[in-house]
Amino acid sequence: MADQDIFEHLKQLFASARAALRPILPKRLRGDTPVVPVVRLSGVIGISTPLKPGLTLANVARPLERAFGMRRARAVALVINSPGGSPVQSHLIYRRIRALAAEHERPVIAFAEDVAASGGYMIACAADEIICDPSSIVGSIGVVGGSFGFAKLMDKLGIERRLYTSGENKAMLDPFLPEKPEDVERLKAVQQEIHEGFIDLVKGSRGARLKGPEKTLFSGEYWTGSTAIGLGLADGIGDLRTTLRARFGDDVITPLVSPARSWFGRVQPGVSGLERLLHGGNFAEDVISALETRAHWARYGL
Repeated sequence: MADQDIFEHLKQLFASARAALRPILPKRLRGDTPVVPVVRLSGVIGISTPLKPGLTLANVARPLERAFGMRRARAVALVINSPGGSPVQSHLIYRRIRALAAEHERPVIAFAEDVAASGGYMIACAADEIICDPSSIVGSIGVVGGSFGFAKLMDKLGIERRLYTSGENKAMLDPFLPEKPEDVERLKAVQQEIHEGFIDLVKGSRGARLKGPEKTLFSGEYWTGSTAIGLGLADGIGDLRTTLRARFGDDVITPLVSPARSWFGRVQPGVSGLERLLHGGNFAEDVISALETRAHWARYGL
């Protein structure tokens, strides 16, 4: 028997053995079972407390790489539940998803849960398709910033503010000094520039699917999932399990790819959070971070 004939005979034997064993093998070990890894992106973007790290590129980079690099993956699913936060971290995560999708030639499907708004919607735009619940909150394509002013309180308490700077605008918008109109104008100019970048990103991602006047779409307003579909900000109504089974069959495997966790089951904090835990942290800053996080969710009634 020639070597080629022996090789073909062995191939047939292996194929027959695999077919015989297939019914008793776990789904994940069957070579022809479709796989769609799932990465959950949940929380306020960028804002962290020691025991509850925010959603940042540092936290999600490894799970994303593992998901896109998974063998036999037919697509990658992103489950998004975020009211937004840092525009920089939002954009970094968006860019990483697009880079990995291009590198591995994987389609990306985003599933919006309670909210995919502001920076959360920016991340959703990294997907080729956005699926949401009829009651999901979607949109809020804008930029917001806020602060407090304590100048009058300082006067009432008889406290004198002493601030020494090098650079005439170094103390711009200091909350302990009276607000200056020119400082507000500078801040708004920066916000406008960030907003224009956000708009360009959404246009580049959604393209001809966008419907309605730009003044409405990019006003910072948000909508329910059902309305967002009509505006072209999302593509369909559904949930992860039902949608993926309809696309890839009832046998589809959807492994959840999670960040590394500590001994106590929490997502491991970044370096800054770990240092704060080891050195006692700063209670006031932690309270402020928690309030900021709560405020982000509260903007959408959550």
